[in-house]
Amino acid sequence: MKYKIRGEKVEITDSIRNYIEEKIDKLNKYFSQDDDLNVSVVIKVRGKEQKIEITIPTARFTLRSEESHSDLYAAIDLTVDKLERQIRKNKTKINSKIKKNLIQNFELDLEDKFEEDEEIIKRKKVEMKPMDEEEAMLQMDMLGHEFFVFKNTDTDTVCVMYKRKDGNYGILETK
Repeated sequence: MKYKIRGEKVEITDSIRNYIEEKIDKLNKYFSQDDDLNVSVVIKVRGKEQKIEITIPTARFTLRSEESHSDLYAAIDLTVDKLERQIRKNKTKINSKIKKNLIQNFELDLEDKFEEDEEIIKRKKVEMKPMDEEEAMLQMDMLGHEFFVFKNTDTDTVCVMYKRKDGNYGILETK
């Protein structure tokens, strides 16, 4: 980790700098070894209150925490603890998003391999009759289609109504 520690109305001594770096270094266990993180720390003094802000931008997300306390070292401890709670709380969400992206990228790679065989085999012109959503639903059911394109009289936009897997209907509206 690379640290950028600055103070507003306070001088950053070596002991303060070392304490901050030591505390934040404990968060390294949550990051991969190839993450080159730039940690930004701002210390502000307002009256008797010591306020510390820590921001850690990563490739996938940004961690940020700030705390105030009358004791600077206590404020540092509170802020780092808050960051650690954020990481632990969101770790499963972040990991599931990463796995989801990997799966999507994998699926896209597979699609690229099969794209060569795909071609448009049918083209159809659709008459855009203005109607409301209920009439579009009725028309779609009468035609026995999974989707229906219509011009919505309520919003004056082109819409696509589709049948969802749960049996309900969905609408895609254009801008």
